Amino acid sequence: MQAVKMYTTAVCPYCIRAKQLLKARGVEQIEEIRIDQLPVERDQMVATTGRRTVPQIFIGSTHVGGCDDLVALDAKGGLMPLLQAA
Repeated sequence: MQAVKMYTTAVCPYCIRAKQLLKARGVEQIEEIRIDQLPVERDQMVATTGRRTVPQIFIGSTHVGGCDDLVALDAKGGLMPLLQAA
C-alpha cells in the first residue's frame, strides 16, 4: 500500500473525516503533519500544494487535495487503485 501523508490541525473535522475514510479503505498508517504545532510546515504545505486549507492529502507522490477531493476520488472508484499502486 502507498504511503499516505496528511497535513492537519488538531480540531479540523475534515481531517478527522479524511482519516476515517482512509482507515476504512485499509490504510493503517498516516504520516500526520500538524501545521498548528509546526508553523514552518504550513509554509511548506502552501509552497507544495498552492492551498492554505487542511487537510492536504498525499498518497505516494500524488497530491489528492482536501477531504472533498478524497471523497470524490473514492466515489468514482479511484482511491483504492491509487492506494494499491506499486
